[in-house]
Amino acid sequence: MSKLVTIFGGSGFVGRYIARRMAREGWRVRVAVRRPNEALFVRPYGVVGQVEPVQCNIRDDASVRAALRGADAVVNCVGILNAVGKNSFDAVQAEGAGRVARIAAEQGVGRLVHISAIGADAKAASDYARSKAAGEAAVLGAFPGAVILRPSVVFGPEDEFFNRFASMSRFGLVLPVVGAGTKFQPVYVDDVAQAAVAGALGKANAGVYELGGPEVATFRDLMADMLHVIRRRRLVLNLPFWVARIMAFGFDMVQGITLGLIENKMLTRDQVKNLKLDNVVSDGAHGFAELGIQPVSMDAVLPEYLWRFRPSGQYESLKESARNLGTR
Repeated sequence: MSKLVTIFGGSGFVGRYIARRMAREGWRVRVAVRRPNEALFVRPYGVVGQVEPVQCNIRDDASVRAALRGADAVVNCVGILNAVGKNSFDAVQAEGAGRVARIAAEQGVGRLVHISAIGADAKAASDYARSKAAGEAAVLGAFPGAVILRPSVVFGPEDEFFNRFASMSRFGLVLPVVGAGTKFQPVYVDDVAQAAVAGALGKANAGVYELGGPEVATFRDLMADMLHVIRRRRLVLNLPFWVARIMAFGFDMVQGITLGLIENKMLTRDQVKNLKLDNVVSDGAHGFAELGIQPVSMDAVLPEYLWRFRPSGQYESLKESARNLGTR
């Protein structure tokens, strides 16, 4: 019988790519999610019955234990950018991560891969960064042989980074950003998936790997690159941090007053804290090189999914070709 991997958050942005690659490796894939009826799209990643979504709440021991039953490997992709209700940063990214590792060790699961993030720091001002660090510590405490991956901002067809700002650029002549001078090292989602699969297959040594793409650029420069791809001319306006804090406070208050019914998907106070710090691979950190992976550049990927934000969508390239013919 083929081996079984349980992927917590396996229908999410990063998780679905890991699930697809594990299925290609011939593994049975159990995708553990809160709402399995919304994750049925993962089934075609393999042959009939090879990839199956199951219900699981990472905050519950019994739920996690059931999802891990019989697994040979586990990958935890669960993470949040905004705390809503019971899904606080500590509950999900610290306690939840530790719960997965502890129960995996109890059940004799062979390998564990945990997706964290660059910037994880127990002394950080951000709750997000502190909970990521706490999660890493809990994982290593229960499962010392774990592989921990810390990606920078992840991009790809389903991302909430370039897609979000490209969508915003369709309205108005100004594109506001917070922390325009902050540096990022965007990493392609499938490269992160390759790294996770290497860990699950036992092809990566235990430890922490920081994952960044070939390019390091400021937030402003990333937006300029994105605007070039979508053929739009906009002023990238840097919002001062004090203005951003006021705006974020208002958005957070709306979420609080409505008890989470209106979720703050714009900007939180915690995100403002994160945007003050560079998000790049540390000097001397293990990364793609140690995993034998050559990361893909943004230029090779962004046009493949951002074309829909061009003024004429898929027809923009045809119009450009016609204009070029006219100049010959």
